[in-house]
Amino acid sequence: MASFLDNFTKNITNMLKKVVLLFVLGLFIYSCARVPLTGRNQLSLVSNEELLPLAYEQYEQVMAESNVVTNTSDGQMVLRVGRRIADAVEAYMKEQGYEKELQGFAWEFNLIQEDIVNAWCMPGGKVAFYTGIIPICQNETGVAVVMGHEVAHAIANHGRERMSNGLMLNGLLGGVQVAMGQNPTLTQNLFLQAFGIGGQLGMLKFSRKHELEADQLGLNFMALAGYDPREAPEFWTRMSEGSSGGAPPEFLSTHPGPNRRIEQLNNQMPTALEYYERSRNR
Repeated sequence: MASFLDNFTKNITNMLKKVVLLFVLGLFIYSCARVPLTGRNQLSLVSNEELLPLAYEQYEQVMAESNVVTNTSDGQMVLRVGRRIADAVEAYMKEQGYEKELQGFAWEFNLIQEDIVNAWCMPGGKVAFYTGIIPICQNETGVAVVMGHEVAHAIANHGRERMSNGLMLNGLLGGVQVAMGQNPTLTQNLFLQAFGIGGQLGMLKFSRKHELEADQLGLNFMALAGYDPREAPEFWTRMSEGSSGGAPPEFLSTHPGPNRRIEQLNNQMPTALEYYERSRNR
């Protein structure tokens, strides 16, 4: 009798596992979207209608707590480059039939006075640069390298994809509002991690994929805006040379190694140069 019950329990357990697996697989297929312009499949459990208000609220909070210096010459350069790239991206997205992907976007570009070598972009086009990265940019074209890359994160919906993966890994499959009702603390932490505020070793490979995709799109975006894309490999060379204490091994970093991204940028340069020449002939 005990053997029969054991086998029965084992069979039921295996059946439940298969049902759960099929459910998750079906949810993944149903919730699959494509990255605009690259065509890569990505998980999309969260809608922009849910995500953008959260992103805008977080951006406003960061700006309120920071020393924003957009009224300086460097700040105006960041604003000028951002607006120029945003205009070029909007025109290109419309030309390629992706105009709907920009619904709800509200571009904003700010420079924050802080000695941090970084920049980031929230969903919906909310961009922040830190003054610490300006010397490595060196000039307006260098700023365009970083700006194109950060704008590409928003266009490719990387934040939404990261958030979706975080929700799925933690069994929160009903979207942001449902997740907030089930576990608000975890959902808030997933949101912060999705946009680089916090870290998670299990997501590192995933994040490196995003970085390389943003490099690819960003190179084209800066070229479409009339900035010489050949500056991009030079920027990453300076970034590598300017890092203090040495860079961590790539497998422990959310960012690909400089040599890897420089190689990819050079491989993609012919297409970017075509966009650059087209922008100069307008």
